[in-house]
Amino acid sequence: MMSNFDLDLATLGRYLNANIEGFRALHAAEKFAGGQSNPTYLLEAESGRYVLRRKPPGNLLKSAHAVDREYRVMKALAPTPVPVPTMRLLCEDESVIGSMFYVMDFLDGRIFWDASLPEQSRAERAEIYDAMNRVLADLHNVDVYAAGLENYGKPGNYFERQLSRWTKQYRASETETVDAMEALIIWLEANLPPDDGQVCLAHGDFRLDNMMFAKDSTQVIGLLDWELSTLGHPYADLAYQCMQWRIPGDAAIPGLGSVDRSALGIPTEEEYVEQYCQRRGIGQIENWTFYVAFSFFRLSAILQGVYKRALDGNASSQKAMDYGALAKPLAQMGIDLAERGA
Repeated sequence: MMSNFDLDLATLGRYLNANIEGFRALHAAEKFAGGQSNPTYLLEAESGRYVLRRKPPGNLLKSAHAVDREYRVMKALAPTPVPVPTMRLLCEDESVIGSMFYVMDFLDGRIFWDASLPEQSRAERAEIYDAMNRVLADLHNVDVYAAGLENYGKPGNYFERQLSRWTKQYRASETETVDAMEALIIWLEANLPPDDGQVCLAHGDFRLDNMMFAKDSTQVIGLLDWELSTLGHPYADLAYQCMQWRIPGDAAIPGLGSVDRSALGIPTEEEYVEQYCQRRGIGQIENWTFYVAFSFFRLSAILQGVYKRALDGNASSQKAMDYGALAKPLAQMGIDLAERGA
C-alpha cells in the first residue's frame, strides 16, 4: 500500500521522459530522511541521478511550501557567484504525483548536520565557516534586477511585514499558549527598528545544513532549501545563522552555545559578523539584539508549524516531533535575549 509520500514511478517516469531533455528510464526514487518542510527524493535513472522536491500532502498553511519559488530563484541564480544546482523542470500539474514539484541535478557532496563539525580538523572548520560567510556575502551582493528577481518580494519594511506574517503563521499552527512566545511578540512589536532601506535577496533559512560542500574540499557547491527566500533585509539572514552560536549543542538542531569555539577553530559570533561586514564593505550593525531576537521568534514559529504538521500526520520526517519540541525553548531564548539586551 502506497503512503502519502510514495511516488508512482511509472507515471512519474513517463512525465519526466517527455519533459526533461535527455532523461531516460527512471527506475528508483528514495526519500531523503531530512527535510521538515518539502519532501525530497533521490531519483535514479538510466540518464543519471536527480533530486525531486515536492509540496507535502495534506492541508497546508497559505503561502507555505512554495516549491515554485525555490525553482525560480535557483534558476535565476545560475549565472551568479552563488552556488546552486542546475534546475531541470517545474511541474505545477498536481495530477502527476499529487502535488507540485521540481527536479534538479543531484549534487555529489557533503552536508554537515552538526554546527561544531566534530569530524573535521581545526583548520577545516575555520575554512568551512569562512566559505559560508563568503556565500552569504555573495548572496546579499546579487543584483536582483540583473537576476530578474526585482518582483520576487515586496521591498521595504521587511521586519514589520515578517513579524506580521510569522505571527499569523504561528497562530494558525498554535497548539497551546506559550508565555515566552507571547512576551517575545510584544517585545518585537515595541522594538521594531526604523526601515533603513536595505533590500537584498534573502535566503530565509541560511544555515550550515542547508549547504552542500565538495567531497574533497571545503568549497560550497550548493546553497539549498530556498522555500523561504524573498526580497528582504540582509541582517535577517546573518542574524538567523548567528542563532547557532547561542543554541545548545545537545538541542535537536545542534548549535554552538555549549562548545569551546576557540579550541575548535570556529570563529566567535562577533568575528563572523565582522568578517561579513568586511566582505560587504559595511560598518557596525545597529539593533543587533532585535535581529537575533527576531530570528529566535521566526524559527520558533517555523518549528511550531513542523510540530502541528506532525500532530496532523503530514510531517515529512520522523524527527518532526523532536524539532517541533524546540519551538518553546527557542521562544524562551529569544525573550531572554531581548530582556538581557545582548
